[in-house]
Amino acid sequence: MELQIGKFYVKDVVFGETLSFRDGVLTINKTEALAFLRQDPHITDCDIVIAKPGEKKRIVPIKEAAEARVRLDGQCLFPGVTGELHRCGEGRIHALKNMSILGVGKHWGSFGDGLVDMWGEGQKYTLFGQLINVCLVIDTDEEFERYEQQKKNHAIRMAVHRFAEFLGASVKSLEPEEITSYVMGPMRLRPPEVEALPSVVLVMQPQSQMEEMGYNDLVYGWDLNHFVPTYMHPNEILDGALISGSFMPSSSKWSTYDFQNFAHIKALYQEHGKTLNFLGVILSNLNVSMEQKERSALFVAKLAKSLGADGALVTEEGYGNPDADYILCLRALEDEGIKTVGVSNECTGRDGASQPLVTLDTKADALVSTGNVSQMIELEPADEVIGELAALGRDGLSGGWADDDILGPSVRADGSIIMENNAMFCGDGISGWSVKTMKEF
Repeated sequence: MELQIGKFYVKDVVFGETLSFRDGVLTINKTEALAFLRQDPHITDCDIVIAKPGEKKRIVPIKEAAEARVRLDGQCLFPGVTGELHRCGEGRIHALKNMSILGVGKHWGSFGDGLVDMWGEGQKYTLFGQLINVCLVIDTDEEFERYEQQKKNHAIRMAVHRFAEFLGASVKSLEPEEITSYVMGPMRLRPPEVEALPSVVLVMQPQSQMEEMGYNDLVYGWDLNHFVPTYMHPNEILDGALISGSFMPSSSKWSTYDFQNFAHIKALYQEHGKTLNFLGVILSNLNVSMEQKERSALFVAKLAKSLGADGALVTEEGYGNPDADYILCLRALEDEGIKTVGVSNECTGRDGASQPLVTLDTKADALVSTGNVSQMIELEPADEVIGELAALGRDGLSGGWADDDILGPSVRADGSIIMENNAMFCGDGISGWSVKTMKEF
């Protein structure tokens, strides 16, 4: 199976008369784009705002992110979501790089929403601070969830996915600056020199805990709460098979942009045939009851063993309750003699002194941390807020609060903020792009 991604590197995004891409500049006809978005009757108000690195802009509450792309075969970008089902993972797509589309609430935030700063101290906490962001600032008629801490944010998130196709059309007929090919054939027909290398499988545990539909990640449009551990070709992940959900503390989240650019997959591809034999992806799930968690861990270990894995890389979306799925999976793989490395964030409390994961095991002895979700962050006021800053303290965003006996409110009267890392949109980079490092003292 071969997937080709043609890359168009965006240097600037501007508004103009016609949707087009030329000399690194993406031009958007704002009137036309807004009319496209407002085709969804649930969108009651909408604006498009461009945020560029270095500008003193703060974006909150962010609900979703995606990369603008187009398939050259005319099929939809996200099968089962933006169009009819088809298999992902092969053929050619064109992608607008160095930019993302962000879905932002005009007012109302929720537990899984986050923040991005485009300048200064806050910019360094998330990849999206380094990208040009086309922000869809939207209000909807979804009154039934307006005052709920957990929101599906369906209209806003779907607008991002549809708009990714809308902007991607600008480069469909153009010749890309660069083409990257991801090629992986059947496992049993690989050359002897590849078979001789250590075989490694990637285990992904995307968000799937919510038993009510509409909050979880989707695979080919199917709610992952219904999912059992299954083998997937890595190209499917990079090619739109997975869609982010609305639930998960923001710094721990895998946005759709993360799935489209899953850095662990890219890194394993780079080493395939050189230092390791990349077998592919076991897509697992996150569960509620202990029995469900144990069953999934057994399924993962069985699949990895049957594939002939010598080693495994396990990464979870989120923390807290999912830590149990994560550690059980690590243990089950080790019990099968598969050397396993785990990648996750940790929740050690504001003082850094608490147990990093909810549950631990002596066999989970090779863990990579992407940082503490409870790390305290103070940021100066912005010149412009895209969305509504009050949402950080008012609406139950992880990492923000209305008031605190010692620290006061998250959002101060002068527009400066104090919050936990939890509220940084996809800030922990558990998909493999984390900007964090470790220092010894």
